[in-house]
Parts: sequence; C-alpha cells; structure tokens
Amino acid sequence: MTPIVIAVGSARKPKLAAVHEALQEIAPFLLADRKFEIAAVEVASGVAHTPTSREELMQGARQRAEALQLIARREGNAWDYFVGLEGGLDSIEENGLRRVFLESWAFVSDGTTGHFGRSGAIELPEALVREVLGRGTELSVAIDAFAEESGIRDAQGAWGVLSRDLITRRDSFRIALVAAFAPFYNRRLYRNSEGKSAVAG
Repeated sequence: MTPIVIAVGSARKPKLAAVHEALQEIAPFLLADRKFEIAAVEVASGVAHTPTSREELMQGARQRAEALQLIARREGNAWDYFVGLEGGLDSIEENGLRRVFLESWAFVSDGTTGHFGRSGAIELPEALVREVLGRGTELSVAIDAFAEESGIRDAQGAWGVLSRDLITRRDSFRIALVAAFAPFYNRRLYRNSEGKSAVAG
C-alpha cells in the first residue's frame, strides 16, 4: 500500500520530531492503516526570523506550506499533505501592560484546503522582550545568551528554557499540528458543521 507522504517545510530536528509525534497520535483517524513518510524540505517563510505578531506567524506558516506546493508541482512530487511551521512572538495589551508571548503555529494543506493550529503560549520575561523587540536581536540568539548555552533552537528551544523543560519546542509544535490536522482527521464533524447554526432553533 502506498504510504501517505507529508511534506514539511523545515529540516530542523524539533520540528520534524513534532510532526512525527503528531502523526503517530492522529494516524488511527487520518491514515486508515496506511503508513506515512515525512519529506523534509527547507523553505523560506517569507517573514522575519522572529515574527512579532500573530498575523506574521500565521503568514509564515502558510507561506512555508505554499512553497512546498510549488515545489511539488514543479518537480512532480506526489505529496499528500503540506506542513508549514512557524514560531515567534505575539504581543497584547492587558490591563495597561504590554505582554509578549511565545507561540508556535502550524498550517496544514492537502493542496486544496488548508487549516491553522496553534500551541499554547508562554510569557516572555521583560528583559528578553527588550532584547528581541527593543534591540531587534533574533530570539534564537537572545535565548542562547540568556540561558548561557548554544544551539537551544535545535534542542529544547526557548519554550524549554522558559518552562524548565516542562514544555519543549517540539511539544509546542506537536500541539499546533494536532490542532491544524483536526479538519482532516475529523472530517465528518467539520463537514457536518458547515452551514449549521451553533444554536438550535
């Protein structure tokens, strides 16, 4: 039986591990006993290294998936799903204060329709906010300096540093992916809800 191929717009280990874990969880609902393969292709997001708004995060995730679709058409790759992942910051004003959160976003397309999913969020300390938003330092560089380590982005990520490894970068992307895939592995519910009122009359 031909495997289902999921193209991912990144070759970074935490992202690929998140895709693998998410697919293992949703496989009984999505794949109908078929095996899956992951095709990792590094593509540009088209947004800043550290997105600083929810809109930019969503745009980056979508554009990675769209870049994969262009590659598939150009090279004739029979990929079934296209996955874009983007991590970065979102700022809100709450009770007169600016609060900045680290978030992970996913966009999943089957080539016809696409859907977003988001992780939870963890608040950044003010010193890190000043470094990234005030001085323009890339988050991966800033978190290495703050944690006095190197290569954090390809390990536990800023998520792990901020949560004492209770939530890693891989964990955050896994949650976003399970959410983004929901309209595909839970098609009946999503299709049945089209055109229906949320309140019975």
